[in-house]
Amino acid sequence: MIESPIARVLVVEHTHAIRHCLCLHLELGGYHYETAQDTGTALRRLAAAPFDLAIVDTGAIRVDRLPLDRDARERGANPDVRFLLLTEPSRMLDGVVALERGADAYLVKPFGLREFVARVRALLRTWPANGEGTLTGTRGLGAPIVIHGIEINPARRRVRLEEHDVKMTEQEFQLLYLLATHPGCVFTRDALMKHIWGPDTFVTTRCADTLVKRVRKRLEACTRQPRYVLTVRGVGYKFAA
Repeated sequence: MIESPIARVLVVEHTHAIRHCLCLHLELGGYHYETAQDTGTALRRLAAAPFDLAIVDTGAIRVDRLPLDRDARERGANPDVRFLLLTEPSRMLDGVVALERGADAYLVKPFGLREFVARVRALLRTWPANGEGTLTGTRGLGAPIVIHGIEINPARRRVRLEEHDVKMTEQEFQLLYLLATHPGCVFTRDALMKHIWGPDTFVTTRCADTLVKRVRKRLEACTRQPRYVLTVRGVGYKFAA
């Protein structure tokens, strides 16, 4: 969903003071929010109503029970929800593992509220804006393309490989579409981050690497010898020309 006063946000945070502060800034931003303090409540909220963004403290909920990957999201009531994880420095591995499983971003505590607000805005402004499958981030990008046997339709957010649909998250689709429409062109990690997460991004280059790995798992028979998304050592990534 695009950045909007009616965007719905679920805040899962067990510390009252932090939860109150986050919700205050969401309210100031014009977002509707609900809260949860534990795994059971959070999962019931996600199963009962659609949300555009879930902000989850990894100390408050078991990350392995969250519907992070595309298949898990589509089986529930929130196929389009995005996940922003909040983690302690000692639990950074949880954030990295969650990214690999399909989470959209994470913040390490303590973080500034300006950084928090910027991250929320960046995540919400590129989500689907209507019920017709048109993405804010890909609207107006042109006709569907076919390259190396991969069909990519930006209007329907559809990817097909060898006549089989390939399910992808919004960020995975954006990365694939950007690279595939510029075959042979090398994109640095910074360029990919700005395109996908926005100019106010605070994510690290590790996020770009993790996203590429996820796209390869969707497309490649052997991720160690990729055919489509190629690494340019010391620079970034490109799509095979």
